[in-house]
Amino acid sequence: MPNSSLGSKIFDSLNYALLALLALLTVYPFWDSLIVSITPMQESVTSSLHLIPKSVTFEAYQYMLSLEQLWTSYGISIFITVLGTVISMIATTMAAYALSKKQLPGGRTVMFLIIFTMMFSGGIIPTYLVIKQLGMMNTVWAMMVPTAITTYNLIIMRSFFSSIPESLEESAKLDGCNDFGILLRVVVPLSMPALATIALFYSVSRWNEFFTAVMYITDKKIWPLQLFLRSMLIDNEAAFQSGGDSPFLLGPSVKMATIMISVIPVILIYPFFQRYFVQGVTLGAVKE
Repeated sequence: MPNSSLGSKIFDSLNYALLALLALLTVYPFWDSLIVSITPMQESVTSSLHLIPKSVTFEAYQYMLSLEQLWTSYGISIFITVLGTVISMIATTMAAYALSKKQLPGGRTVMFLIIFTMMFSGGIIPTYLVIKQLGMMNTVWAMMVPTAITTYNLIIMRSFFSSIPESLEESAKLDGCNDFGILLRVVVPLSMPALATIALFYSVSRWNEFFTAVMYITDKKIWPLQLFLRSMLIDNEAAFQSGGDSPFLLGPSVKMATIMISVIPVILIYPFFQRYFVQGVTLGAVKE
């Protein structure tokens, strides 16, 4: 391999430096939140730059983890994340597979109507009235069913299914497979990178469920984690403004601890999906 020119070396060095700076800017907010969450209140409020804590305390985490409502909300979030992702994947996969067929009657019209929803929606009030009429107010289904299919994810899956050679499906039909058999035995195994990527998108969206919970959930017994953490942040700010007695509610440590509690599960799960995610983001790449 020929030696790189001086200009190429300078460009690579500047490129690496820029990427390192961008990585630092991306990681620092997370690092700052982690440091503040384990730093005593007196120390965290005296400095705006938090790199290395002078002393470490886990009082904020002890306070948060002692709340019964936290564990209830954790269970609700895990439930809607798992079940909601399953429902979304089944609905999205079946719809995308059907729409990927050129011979589907009215397929183009249906696809146009689906894409149309990306530009225009029914509105908050009509959607609220529909959810109320369906009897899903104050139920976990209100956080899963109305947003079961995301148009963007449906388009990605449809494009991927369209790229699968039709000869494979024809061979399966000759072996006696029906449409469901072809989908489960041929299409799904070939689409694991795409399915894993879409599943990651759906699971993160379900875990961060907030807006629909605010709209349709008033019962604290079925608050998801994000809604509970919002309540904690509001109470924390109110206690700080009123000069409350609790040492935990007066400092930013509890705020950052709540953020870390909601983020850590996603960080722990992501490495298991990373291999599929890297393959999934190249779905549109040209293959030799």
